[in-house]
Amino acid sequence: YGLIAIAVSITWSSLGLINLAYGFIFSFAGYAAWLVADNLSRNPVLIAGAGILGGAVIGVVICLVVFIPLHDKPGFTSRGMIATLAISLIGSQTLLMLFGPTSKSLPELFGRWKLKFLGMTLSADKIGIVVCSVLMLAVVVIWMRGSRRGLEIRAMMMNPHAASIVGIGVRRTGIYVMGLTGAMAGLAAVLLSQTYYISPFSGLTPLIKGVSIALCGGLGSVQGAVIAAILLGLV
Repeated sequence: YGLIAIAVSITWSSLGLINLAYGFIFSFAGYAAWLVADNLSRNPVLIAGAGILGGAVIGVVICLVVFIPLHDKPGFTSRGMIATLAISLIGSQTLLMLFGPTSKSLPELFGRWKLKFLGMTLSADKIGIVVCSVLMLAVVVIWMRGSRRGLEIRAMMMNPHAASIVGIGVRRTGIYVMGLTGAMAGLAAVLLSQTYYISPFSGLTPLIKGVSIALCGGLGSVQGAVIAAILLGLV
């Protein structure tokens, strides 16, 4: 849930878009991972990679369909919310027609071992989810701080108007932002599918919790989203 909350915060602070299609991205990425596991390989790296790639691809598609045509139009915030919500509803119904209502499951990517810590018994999937989420977040932070595209995204997050004045392309940066945040939602789908099942509407609950965490942490604040996610996990 923390990954989706951070994705929501990054999208809002850099693009001014509240993306309500993360639920559909979540479900699509889950099905992408399931197709690889069911037809190609049960290798955990390939399954996770399929989910991440599927999420990134749909994120870019949403950017091309919603953000680029609407970002310079009046009332972009409300129009963007409505458009992404429509994509989520249409996409979920499409998944329902393609795969049916029967839930799918991914193989256990982290094994079945358990670890006792401070009187608590931690299962492999819970530890794997935390470790992978932290690693993904670390990679994103390093990339945003050390790469040119990452610096452009950070500039957009700080001051989108000033960033556009100094020559940072809003459309191009939007594609990178949506691809990055889509990949984060894709990884979240693979990780949460270790505990829950994959279905056409399985992304609804993660979306609601992700948006709630982002709001609690201060919409647009990545640090606040991280703190809110940790607090929610502890509670």
